[in-house]
Amino acid sequence: MIDHVGFEVEDLGRSARFYDAVFYALGARRMVNSEAAIAYGVNWPQVWIVRRGRAPSPGYGHLALAASGKAAVDAAHSAGLANGGEDDGVPGKRPQYGRTCYAAYLRDPDGLRVEVVSR
Repeated sequence: MIDHVGFEVEDLGRSARFYDAVFYALGARRMVNSEAAIAYGVNWPQVWIVRRGRAPSPGYGHLALAASGKAAVDAAHSAGLANGGEDDGVPGKRPQYGRTCYAAYLRDPDGLRVEVVSR
C-alpha cells in the first residue's frame, strides 16, 4: 500500500549518520544519495530523508521500522544512540501491542520519534 514515506530534516549530514547506522542494523541500505535527499530500502528506496534547512516542528512525526527479531531491535537502538539519537524507550517487551511485540524507541537528531519493532 505504501510506496515510500519522506521526512524533512534540518541537517542532512547529521541525519544521514543516524539513519545509516539504524538502517544498516536492520539490513537496509542507503539507495539514494544527493545534496538534497537520501533514501533507504532493501529493494527500492522507501524511506526518504530530505534536507529542509530548518528545524521541523517538535513532535512532528513517528516512524516505525520493522526488525527481524530482538537482536535487530537491540542493535538498531544501540546504533542510533551511538550516532546522534536519543533514547525514548529502551528495548523490551511491549505486551500492550501484542504478545510477541518487542520494541525500542529513539529520537532522531531532529526529534522524530523512531520505533524499531519486532512482532
